[in-house]
Amino acid sequence: MIIGSKQTIRLHTNDNVVIALSDLAQGSQLNEFDVTLLSYVPRGHKVAVKNIAQGDNVIRYGQIIGQATQAIALGEHVHVQNMGMGEHLQDYAFSQSSHSLPPILTPRTFNGYHRENGRVGTRNYLGILTSVNCAGSVARFIEEAATKTDFLKDYPNIDGIVPIVHSTGCGMSGQGEGYQTLHRTLTGYANNPNFGGILLVGLGCEVLQVSSLVDSQEPSAAFRYMTIQSEGGTRKTIEKGLQELHLLAQAANKATREPAPVSEIMVGMQCGGSDGYSGITANPALGYASDLLVRHGGTTILSETSEVYGAEHLLTRRAVTKDVGQKLIERILWWEDYCARNGGEMDNNPSPGNKNGGLTTILEKSLGAVAKSGSAPLTDVYLFGESIDKKGFVFMDSPGFDPCSVTGQVASGANMIIFTTGRGSVSGYKPTPCIKLATNTEMYRRLQEDMDLNCGDIVTSGVSIEEKGQELFELIIRIASGEETKSEALGFGGAEFVPWQIGAVM
Repeated sequence: MIIGSKQTIRLHTNDNVVIALSDLAQGSQLNEFDVTLLSYVPRGHKVAVKNIAQGDNVIRYGQIIGQATQAIALGEHVHVQNMGMGEHLQDYAFSQSSHSLPPILTPRTFNGYHRENGRVGTRNYLGILTSVNCAGSVARFIEEAATKTDFLKDYPNIDGIVPIVHSTGCGMSGQGEGYQTLHRTLTGYANNPNFGGILLVGLGCEVLQVSSLVDSQEPSAAFRYMTIQSEGGTRKTIEKGLQELHLLAQAANKATREPAPVSEIMVGMQCGGSDGYSGITANPALGYASDLLVRHGGTTILSETSEVYGAEHLLTRRAVTKDVGQKLIERILWWEDYCARNGGEMDNNPSPGNKNGGLTTILEKSLGAVAKSGSAPLTDVYLFGESIDKKGFVFMDSPGFDPCSVTGQVASGANMIIFTTGRGSVSGYKPTPCIKLATNTEMYRRLQEDMDLNCGDIVTSGVSIEEKGQELFELIIRIASGEETKSEALGFGGAEFVPWQIGAVM
């Protein structure tokens, strides 16, 4: 990173644009570049520091982020009015930059919940999982009945009861991509280590049958199931549900926090409501923390395939093998076809809020998003909600829609989420705690009740990426050990379970 002045930042010597660090008035002088601004430029937006001919590439991070749709003069604001995506051609250079990171010789620990299958949770919830939307209200009724009776007073080691309701499970094909994706997602939630017990509730006649999720598994101290139709309706299901919850709670309450190696932490990494600072502050700080976690033997998950589009070559070069890199490209090709057959396009992203924050094309957004992944080798690539069985830095395919992407990461096994935001996304993802990182100081101050860590001081106060990454790593350990996040304190997590619906609704 090259700091130009208090007014702007230049991220690479080859860049022909710089980023405004504050709102800059027309006529402002950027003396280090011998530039006079030809118009007002908002904070986080780009300024041309060279004349750029129509059709020429616009360069940021030392990478192509788009092409000039008209001639851009020195000192001109560079954004949607004069820049577009252009052609997207990349050299994947599979595995050419893959190198192992040195392991940490004195590994750290956190206090977590040890499960019988060897995994470790950062929280200890009871979940009421539904196979179909038709069971959603009853699942909520069971949780409400438990709350009214002060159910958890006798179970102090349980963090809460989470109804997991959604809008699908029927009116869909009983085979193929959509069915398999939902099945993986629900199965993954049932197995997430942050749940000490799961009550599975179905209606009885849905496409996604409870029996297919049970898979001949007998009821146990951590898993119970039933259908509303078999129990005799709503009231009887609520009564039976409370009985089953008590059985689950008796077992889950026996769990207490005990030391566990940091290698048992699995972090899902997200960015949402991004701005021009995301790729400068919070994302690279998270990337540094990701590398620290990987060096401790832990796991970090990058996702949002539609938001690494244009930067996938940076990941394929870090793939441990060509086959792993090719798995990522296969997902990119799937996405291009998925968009085409649904009348979309990969560059319908960034969102309006992203553009207001200074991001112009998906190429620019993706290059900043990939900074979350640090420098660790790419160990493997997984489908949405697929169980992650390798340590290190991995990729899980998902949409860029944050609640949906996080749902997949939790289904894949994430016991913690870290979410960077520049515009100010507010959300939470029970049963998994979510750490919110603010990319800029102004937003952090405005939304301080929602943000866990300010990364804007990387720009405003000269804090290094390494210092902020280390600070985040220490916060990860504290949150994993039970410290409450801002989103948990606010009660988020009841509306953010969003399975990825693929295919026709019939």
